[in-house]
Order: sequence, then C-alpha cells, then structure tokens
Amino acid sequence: MRALLLVSLMVMLGPPNQAIGARDGQSRRYISLAPATTEILFALGLGEEIVGVSSYCDYPPEAKTKQAIGSFSSPNAEKIIALRPDYIFATGLEQAMAVNQLRQLNLKVYVSDPANMAELLASIREIGRLTARQIQAETLITKMRAVLKKIETKIKLIPVERRPRVFVEFWHDPLTTAGGRSFISELVTLAGGVNIAADIDKPYVHFSPEEVVRRNPGCIILVYMQGAAQKENLGRRLGWNKITALKNNRVYNDIDPNILLRPGPRLTDGLDELYQRLYSEKCITTGK
Repeated sequence: MRALLLVSLMVMLGPPNQAIGARDGQSRRYISLAPATTEILFALGLGEEIVGVSSYCDYPPEAKTKQAIGSFSSPNAEKIIALRPDYIFATGLEQAMAVNQLRQLNLKVYVSDPANMAELLASIREIGRLTARQIQAETLITKMRAVLKKIETKIKLIPVERRPRVFVEFWHDPLTTAGGRSFISELVTLAGGVNIAADIDKPYVHFSPEEVVRRNPGCIILVYMQGAAQKENLGRRLGWNKITALKNNRVYNDIDPNILLRPGPRLTDGLDELYQRLYSEKCITTGK
C-alpha cells in the first residue's frame, strides 16, 4: 500500500527532478536530510532554495522555518516527493536505508559522509558544483583553509612530547571516546593535541575509566549536552582525582558539540575553540 501511494504521488506530481522552478528559470528546490548538509547549503547562500529539512536541522536559525520532512533517521518519502526537489542532500550511517529508498524512486540524492577534513572540503566543493555555487564553495573552502593554516602555523614548532594529551568524552555510561579513525581525533591532532585513544583503530570506542587514569590526559573535553552535570562528577570517579586534567582544572564542557561533531562549515570554528582550550597556559605546561 505504501509503495502504491508513493507511485501515485509521483504520477500526479510529475517527475520530481523536473521541478517547476527549474523549468521556468526560478530557483531550484533542495531538501536536506542532515544538519551538516543543511549548514553547507545555507553557507553557500542557498537558503531560499531549501524547501525541506529534517527535524534535527537547527542551524542557522532560518533552517527551523523550513518544512520538516521527518526525523534524521526516518524521513517521510511522501512529503519529500510532494516538495518536488531537484536534489536531496543526505549523509551516511542511519540514513543509508532512506537514501536507497529515495533513489529507487528516481530521486537525485547526494550523500556527504566525510571521514576527515580533506573529504569535507571535497564534499563542499561537490555540493557547490551540484547547486551551481562553485564560486561560493571555493570561497568557503578558502576561508576554512585559512583557519587550518593559522593553527598549523602556531603548533608546528611544538614537539609532540610537549603537546597536551587529550581525552574526549562522548558519553559517560558506558564511557565512550574517540578512537583514531574518528573525525574528532583528527581535530584534536590539528588543534595540536594528542588523543590518548588514537591507537585504537575504530571511530568510537567504549573505554574503561581505569585506562583513562593510566593514560593520564592533561585535558578532558566533554562533547555532549549533559557535560555540565558530568563535569562536576568526574572527581568522584574512582582514581580520577589523580588525573592531571582534574588537578589543574582542565576539563572543558563549554564548546558547542555541534561545531565539533557536525562535518560542516563550522567545523573549523570548533577546531579554533579546541585549540584555545588546549593551549591555555596550564594545559601546555602540564599536559603530558
């Protein structure tokens, strides 16, 4: 029944990639299923062309005024077809099934799922090409590269053994951190830190509290919304009062998780914020 309904909608509305706007010279129509791709589209000046977003898309504030087409993991295909998009922008992971369904309906879908900064810049360039915003994409890439270069210049003369050792906490129960294959592990490195879990060949991993004590980070970064409450409890964890980061009050929960975890234009803002936390005076001198 659901499949019949989708087919009926497509017949009534016509081919979804031949939107009225595209035919008569007006703006094209885009849908974004992921917060990161929504931020990229807005950064390229495509706010007027965005006709639908997921309920998780909350930045910039204008994104919340767009029609919601379902949640991040369960977008509503009927609503998407009704909006007659020229292109749909999505990500990987939980959206793989939805992407396959939309492609089976002959909708054009671009998946942006970068694993590192280089892939993110390449994804921005490709989205610029697909939306005829190549100039804006190159301008954005240049701006982001300038931040990368600025921080690289500041840290390049600091020996690795003097760089702050960092523990990134994604969740407290079970204790979860960033392994060496995660995007945020690369951010820690780019910011001049040493991820204490970088030797683990996984993006994310459950980590024992005892191992954190043994590896003794000089800085701890909490990247979840409940981090404020957890910061007060870290010293109550067995043995954690011996950790250098706690001894020197170098536990940070004041960076917006979205600018560290969303692979979009604000990631270099997150990188700069991370650099500022890692290279406060005490973190440098006691970070081993």
